[in-house]
Amino acid sequence: MIKVIVSGHSRGLGEAVAEALLARGASVLGIARNGNERLAARFPDRFAQVTLDLADAAAIQRWLQTGAVGAWLSGAEQALLINNAGTIAPMGPPALQDPGEVARALTLNVTAPLMLAAAFAAAGAGVADRRILHVSSGAARKPYSGWSIYCASKAALDHHARSVAEDKVAGLRICSLAPGVLDTEMQAAIRATSLERFPLRDRFAEMQRAGGLVAPEDCARRLTDYLLGDVFGSAPTADLRDLPG
Repeated sequence: MIKVIVSGHSRGLGEAVAEALLARGASVLGIARNGNERLAARFPDRFAQVTLDLADAAAIQRWLQTGAVGAWLSGAEQALLINNAGTIAPMGPPALQDPGEVARALTLNVTAPLMLAAAFAAAGAGVADRRILHVSSGAARKPYSGWSIYCASKAALDHHARSVAEDKVAGLRICSLAPGVLDTEMQAAIRATSLERFPLRDRFAEMQRAGGLVAPEDCARRLTDYLLGDVFGSAPTADLRDLPG
C-alpha cells in the first residue's frame, strides 16, 4: 500500500500530482489552506485532506503534535512526501519587499517542507521505502533579478536534499526536483507583476504566448513516474526536463 502526503494539493501541480497518484491506487493526504472537493468526490475512499496554513509555523507544529502523520502512514508499504506548496511572492528588489511577506514566504517555501520532512522521517521509520520529493525550481540554481526570496528558498530545499542524502538513512530517499516552467497561477502572477519588480516579465509572457508552458497534468505524469521509479533519489537534485522520458 502506497501512502502519500502532498502539500498544496488544492490546485496547480499539487492537484495534478495528487490526482496522478490516486489514479495509480495510492492513498493521498492533501495539506493546504483550501480543500479540493473535486478530488474528494472522485476518490472518496483513498483521499483525505487537512486545512492548514503552511505559512504559519505554529499551526504546523500544533498539527504535527496530534500525531496525524504517523496515523496516516500506518500500514504503508511505501510512504511518499511531496513538498509542493510554495509562493513566488514577494517579487522585487529588497527595498520593495514587505518584511512580513518575506517571513510568510520563507515559512511556506522552506520551514514547512523541512518540518514536514522531519515529521515524515520520524513517523515513517518503520516503513521500508520512504521517499521525499521537494518541488524545486531552476531558480534554485540560477539567480533572477526580483526573485531573491524565491531563489533563496528553493536553493535551501536543494541543499537540504543534498545534506539529507549525506545522512544515508536506511530506506529513505530524497530529491529536490525542478519541474520546468508550468502553466499555473504562479506563472499568471509573474506575468501580472511590474517590470520594476521583475525585469524579465516579458520573457515569461512571450513563453506563454508561444505555447512554451507545460500543463501541470503532463508534468505530473512524468514526475510521478520518476518518484515511483527505481532511480529516484540516485541524485539529490535533478531537473525533470533532463530525465529520460
